[in-house]
Amino acid sequence: MISSRPGAAVVTRTPERPKDSIARVREMMGIVRGDAKHAAAAESTADALWVLYDRVLRLSPDAGDERDRFYLSKGHGPMAYYAILALKELIDPAELYQFGTFHSMLGHHPDRIKVPGVDISSGSLGHGLPLAVGSAVGLRALGRPGRVWVLMGDGELDEGSNAEAIAYAGRARLDALHVVLIDNHSATQGWPGGMEERFRIEGWSCARVDGRDHQAIEGAYREKHSGRPRLVVADVGAADSGEAGS
Repeated sequence: MISSRPGAAVVTRTPERPKDSIARVREMMGIVRGDAKHAAAAESTADALWVLYDRVLRLSPDAGDERDRFYLSKGHGPMAYYAILALKELIDPAELYQFGTFHSMLGHHPDRIKVPGVDISSGSLGHGLPLAVGSAVGLRALGRPGRVWVLMGDGELDEGSNAEAIAYAGRARLDALHVVLIDNHSATQGWPGGMEERFRIEGWSCARVDGRDHQAIEGAYREKHSGRPRLVVADVGAADSGEAGS
């Protein structure tokens, strides 16, 4: 259900294509072994990431200056990210079996030097959004129409660097900037009125959706927001593990 404003209409789910679906993402995720895969953190991102990569991001080499950038700020749980990169043929699915091993390209945090399709190296909390703000400013200065998308966990909002980035992006009217915030209700401090209020008061366009409803997620991603950066909160319910929100 999309709820960017009170009383928003309920949106029903649409069926996935049988061989190209979230089930395939989770099947790929199941290949990864080891405690360091941060399963709960990764699983909470799977639906929002899949919809973004399958339906929204412009990543084709033919996109030219319109190519989108995607930054996984929630980089310590990259299992779903790696699975989607494999399904989109950016990496060899066989690499998933080598996750975290000495010679593997797939480390516990994504490395943009080693992994095709990865735009930033991440893992430390609070870095993705400030980097995305800088990229959006740079694209504007160069006159390029590409968009910047960043996926964060709700626990990252405890980091002060994000407060500065949120305030600046709103005042700079960075409408090329899009934040996907995974909310599993595990942030330490929270925010009166919900996480989105922290962004809305700084001038962002905001929506909260069911983080498992693919049609609602896509609709929120595609909603027009001229002159304002965009936030989509994907509410996935309470975390199963203390690691999931960070």
